[in-house]
Amino acid sequence: MATSAVPAMNRVTGWRAVGRYGLLIALSALVLFPIYTTVIAAFKPADKVLDNRLVPDSFTLDIFRDAWTEGRLGRFLLNSLVVAVVVTVAQVITSVLSAYSFSLIEFPGRNVLFLLFLATLLVPLEATLVVNRQTIDSLGWLNSYQGLAVPFLATAFGTFLMRQVFLTLPRDMRDAATIDGVGHLGFLRHVAVPLVRPTIGALALFSFLSTWNMYLWPTLVTTEEDFGTVQSGLKLLKSRALDTPNLVIAGTVIAAIPIFLVLLIFQRQLVRGLTAGAVKG
Repeated sequence: MATSAVPAMNRVTGWRAVGRYGLLIALSALVLFPIYTTVIAAFKPADKVLDNRLVPDSFTLDIFRDAWTEGRLGRFLLNSLVVAVVVTVAQVITSVLSAYSFSLIEFPGRNVLFLLFLATLLVPLEATLVVNRQTIDSLGWLNSYQGLAVPFLATAFGTFLMRQVFLTLPRDMRDAATIDGVGHLGFLRHVAVPLVRPTIGALALFSFLSTWNMYLWPTLVTTEEDFGTVQSGLKLLKSRALDTPNLVIAGTVIAAIPIFLVLLIFQRQLVRGLTAGAVKG
């Protein structure tokens, strides 16, 4: 009887695996289908963009060249890259330092100060736009990289994320480092940061993507095209795409390529970072 039960259990396990993979395939198709139709629409000639063929009978690459030149996407992509890299590096540094202070350094009012710091997450971005724009204007930073980047150099979300993972580090490690004469910066650099590297990678990825996709703030602080971001390029294409609807689609595909490359390269760090602090101990 035990021998006959083994094949039955194997069949049940096999059907469960088939069901799981079938569900994953269905969900993947559901997510990827809009992306596929968008990319295909970009390759279609202008007079065939609105047809319903999933596999078009003709392709053209000229629209990508037109989108690149008419939308000045080269300049705008460079601006977005510069701002995104600066903001990402600054947010990682400020988040790591502040999170370490809130988790591993004892000082009066630490928890109250952290709660006040965390409360800034409740303030919507739109409530601070006017004041921030006036501040940038008073500093003479309109149409500049610092005007685009400085208001976002620190983030309460990053501090919260890093603090949670720092709390999972054994307290004995810090005590042992103190006995050995290692200061806070030395412990942070040689012990804490290497242990939480996946979470830092996830934070960097979030920061890069959120900065890359910003639209409202760059629109408010830039009036010259030379300092516009990639969203400004797409807006410029929209104003010129009256008779070529796939021009904006092609520009959108070009603007999304860096995002897909970043996600493809750092997807493992993203998954590890999100699960690193899930279990404490």
